[in-house]
Amino acid sequence: MENHHQHEQTKDENQTEEMNHHGAHGGHAGHHDHHAHMVEDFKKRFWISLIVAIPIAILAPMLQNLFGFEVSFPGSDVVLFVLATFIFFYGGKPFLTGIKSEVIDARTPGMMTLISLAIITSYVYSTLTTFFIEGSDFYFELATLIVVMLLGHWIEMRSQMGASKALESLIDLMPNEANKLDESGNTEVVSVEELHPGDHILVKTGEKIPLDGIILEGSSSIDESMLTGESVPVEKMKDQEVIGGSINGEGALKVKVDKVGEDTYLSQVVELVRNAQMSKSKAQGFADLAAKWLFYVAVVAGLITFTYWIIASDFEFALERLVTVLVIACPHALGLAMPLVSSVSTSIAAREGLLIRHRTQFEDARKVDKVVFDKTGTLTEGNFGVEALVPEEGTSEEELLQVAFSIEKQSDHPIGKGIVREAEERNIESLKVRDVETLTGKGLKGIIDSKEIKIISPGAMKETEINFDEAQFQALSGKGNTVVFVLRDHSLMGMIAVGDQIRQSSYEIIRELKEMGIDTVMITGDNQKAADAVGKELGLTEVIAEVLPDGKSKEIERLKEQGSKKVAMVGDGINDAPALAAADIGIAIGAGTDVAIETADIVLVDSDPRDLLSILNLSKATQRKNIQNLIWAAGYNIIAIPLAAGVLINFGIVVTPAIGAAIMSLSTIVVAINARLLKITHNE
Repeated sequence: MENHHQHEQTKDENQTEEMNHHGAHGGHAGHHDHHAHMVEDFKKRFWISLIVAIPIAILAPMLQNLFGFEVSFPGSDVVLFVLATFIFFYGGKPFLTGIKSEVIDARTPGMMTLISLAIITSYVYSTLTTFFIEGSDFYFELATLIVVMLLGHWIEMRSQMGASKALESLIDLMPNEANKLDESGNTEVVSVEELHPGDHILVKTGEKIPLDGIILEGSSSIDESMLTGESVPVEKMKDQEVIGGSINGEGALKVKVDKVGEDTYLSQVVELVRNAQMSKSKAQGFADLAAKWLFYVAVVAGLITFTYWIIASDFEFALERLVTVLVIACPHALGLAMPLVSSVSTSIAAREGLLIRHRTQFEDARKVDKVVFDKTGTLTEGNFGVEALVPEEGTSEEELLQVAFSIEKQSDHPIGKGIVREAEERNIESLKVRDVETLTGKGLKGIIDSKEIKIISPGAMKETEINFDEAQFQALSGKGNTVVFVLRDHSLMGMIAVGDQIRQSSYEIIRELKEMGIDTVMITGDNQKAADAVGKELGLTEVIAEVLPDGKSKEIERLKEQGSKKVAMVGDGINDAPALAAADIGIAIGAGTDVAIETADIVLVDSDPRDLLSILNLSKATQRKNIQNLIWAAGYNIIAIPLAAGVLINFGIVVTPAIGAAIMSLSTIVVAINARLLKITHNE
């Protein structure tokens, strides 16, 4: 069953790729509409087939013999044949066409092949008994099998209406227009597609940088957090590189275009995500693995049965035994067992704040023995907070914070926002400020009570040659904090250490994962010092820092090659997208970017990393329920197939189609009830 969706997924990814090559937008709507259309198609086929199956059940001799009634009229067998033909071609179409994707494309039989084997066998044999040979028909089994399997597929597809637009979301990050400079310095707004390497462009304050390039004039702080994971805006000046899609801060920049089209950083991220998704779509779900082995059992048992009876009896009896074996080998309950468990686990997940987008990867979560976390916005809040206030002698903490707060209120820099948040939490009043000015690449300055206040970076502080406590500064920055200096009329008021604060829930989840024997790894584009500080604080197994997106996916591949059963990746940014796609199970924080969410297999809707534990436990519980249902659904085959083959025929015991149908119905009811009993058991 899963295989069917995987092929659809692969087909949709190919469509997405086509759209991206043509620069098309809005592809997500097309994909989602396609998936919704498929769900509606299965729903329609199910209801129509169910209506047609009712007269088939009434006219079928098997049901009449079972319940002791008779409905017969001249030509009733032909009417039965016509109704069965309709249900075979109309209701059975998705399964018959599914053989191509499984046997020809994927070269491995799955649920579609097993169902097709049973319905083709029962239809062909029943047609022969109607017009050419003596024997019992299988029209009733044909109709009920198609109806039950359509219901199973409809339930499963409805429970996972997710559609992927990761690649379109990445493409949308790039600005469509740029300010091109001519030789006289005049600007003209042009389409990004018109730019070539060597062209000069102007990037104004607050604008997205259109393409990768090198700064010719100007300096600014650039927010690359979504692309690289670096939590603090990066100071950039002449001759340094800038990345397309990053956001320019307070300074205007003249940039020489360096890379366009497929050579740009973001296009390479798109390619990484696309390749990872394509390789991942080949995974096979639990239901398909079960169906594959049942298919082999059915074919082998059928051939042995037919060979034996053609020697021991006649052709017609051998054929009847063969058909009975093949039909019984495809249990109705299996078609309903897995989809019902999928549906129930998807609803439980939704209640727990988990959105399951890809079932096969969710099923594999139970095997995870290594979890890789992004730092910024995942293990940490992604918001800067004041970690320490270090006033100089004669200045209080409150005075230092009040002065910094009054100036930083005028800024929208992440560090400034952290200082403002701290002051507001302490109910500190803002002082009157005038003449606030940005010191590009250095900090801010303003006037309070006729005195010049400056809030500057360590680099700018060293230029002033004002003495400060170097040991204290090193201790604060060594913990991964960003330290700013507050000056009043060229004398130091104190230092403020601002850091990306660790989520309280991170301590809990790392501890619990360790107790479960799962390794915890942090991977980040942030600097080594900041990463090591967080790693030490949380007690992580491994810390990998200063890694770009392509490096992140390479690190994931390296961890997978180290012999881990399954590697899960938890992240929230564009920079995490290739790693989320490359990991065995990609898990996105719900508050993250669309790109991360659309690339992931599972989304933590409540943005709480602790929900990862619910994923692991629900995946284990789902697998247990799947195995129980497989035993119920296929277990009776162990007894029914030999009996259908006629091993006890000398003792007068033989499974007729009627008995087979009765056992199938009972098995289907049992698995339906069992699926509803699924629940998460925590701390397994």
